[in-house]
Amino acid sequence: MAPRLLGCLLCRRLEGELLAGRIVEVEAYLAKGDLASHQQRGKTAATQSLYGEPGTAYVHRNRQHHLVDAVTGPRDEAGAVLLRALEPLAGIEKMVAHRGGADLRRLASGPGNLCLALAITRKLDGHDLTLGEELWIAAPPEPPAFGVGIGPRIGISRSTELALRFVIAGSPFLSRLSVP
Repeated sequence: MAPRLLGCLLCRRLEGELLAGRIVEVEAYLAKGDLASHQQRGKTAATQSLYGEPGTAYVHRNRQHHLVDAVTGPRDEAGAVLLRALEPLAGIEKMVAHRGGADLRRLASGPGNLCLALAITRKLDGHDLTLGEELWIAAPPEPPAFGVGIGPRIGISRSTELALRFVIAGSPFLSRLSVP
């Protein structure tokens, strides 16, 4: 599912304004045997959404930042895709204000910056990403043609050998430009 999210739009309706960006970077987290997945913690109040229906937002904290995953596994299996970077398309002024100013290429580059730019917090944990309400993922009006780069996940200390990071090859909006 992870590479299929590339090119889709992550949309956020906030105070009547649409904030949106093209998903350019994701990382898959497996339901079984993945030491970096939050499923290793088991089902808790904090991870409950991870075990929800496919299309559920799993919003969690990593140090000081919120991160958002799209649940992709069957219910109760905890498979998910971390949304790592966006190409900003709409509501850019509001995104810049949320980030306290940022260059367009870095505005939603990295999962923490993405959540800051779109004001995604734990309040949206468990939200249905398929409904098109406050936070959703939509197919682009016309699917763009692009190559897909594949490499190891980054920013983690376990299961780093797994090639589960997928990017739109050549995008200047990635959290890190190099992909093997």
